[in-house]
Amino acid sequence: MATKRLAVLDVARGLAVVAMVIYHFSWDLYWFAFVDWPVAEGTGWKTFAGMIAGSFLFLAGVSLDLAHHETIRWSSFWRRFFLIAAAAAGVTLVTYFTFGSSFVRFGILHCIAAASLVALPFIGRPFWFAVVGAVFLVTLPIWAGSPFFDGQAWLWTGLGTPLFGSVDYVPLAPWAGVTLAGLALSGALRQWNAWDRLGGPSCSGKAGRSARFLGRHSLSIYLIHQPVLYGLVWLVASFGPELDRAGDAFISNCANACQDTLGTSDVCTDACTCTLEHLKADGTWNLLVVDPADQSLRTRMNDQYLLCLADPELRPPVSR
Repeated sequence: MATKRLAVLDVARGLAVVAMVIYHFSWDLYWFAFVDWPVAEGTGWKTFAGMIAGSFLFLAGVSLDLAHHETIRWSSFWRRFFLIAAAAAGVTLVTYFTFGSSFVRFGILHCIAAASLVALPFIGRPFWFAVVGAVFLVTLPIWAGSPFFDGQAWLWTGLGTPLFGSVDYVPLAPWAGVTLAGLALSGALRQWNAWDRLGGPSCSGKAGRSARFLGRHSLSIYLIHQPVLYGLVWLVASFGPELDRAGDAFISNCANACQDTLGTSDVCTDACTCTLEHLKADGTWNLLVVDPADQSLRTRMNDQYLLCLADPELRPPVSR
């Protein structure tokens, strides 16, 4: 028997989709150097990404409980599992050709599929079984992590160091524990008859309907949105005004090194920008880009930096 869709669950999943699109669009802008936001390294951005991944995994656990708590509907379960697994394989294949060695080996879809299998023994049992399982998996990397699990073969466990960089990495430990947490909460809400109250709101307003639509089609949107966004940003980067990525990187690295010495961000950024402008104006910059190890060019760069640091407002000479 099919289960009734809960509007509140679709809305929650839809909001997670919106957050996901915002994060990935920001990542694309960063990747193509349109912005200097630390999307890949910043603590705030990493927390944001973790919250998004956790939302999808948590809601997957809630959905498993709602769909199968009376009895596991095996045909529905396996159909969903193989759909997600196939989508995960597709993500791996596409990112292999797009990002090379940074391709997705075990990302969010891989984890959702695997976590669904992990959740099977807990479905239909008292909710505290899932609570214990969630605590076990979430804490597993803390007390069971070992160099034995380093490398590629065990990267899915989350118990070692993968020794690779990936654009998406969501291992079973601790993340499958979040799915079990969703399973446990849903079971507790059923026991306390709270789902009857939560199932009441229809979220029929314009914003609610939009969020519900996104939530109902979250997998399709996940698979489609990033190729579309990435492609659009790539088109602008390829055919729009040329961006000086090397120059942006120089200013960022120069300012960071300056701040380590002076601890003054504004002066450092102004001094490094001034240095770059002078190097471009006298032709030194293009030579440095071609041969950054040339000692005479680096000496010229350092001398100019000291002049700009003494007077960051110093204007570059007029190009001839």
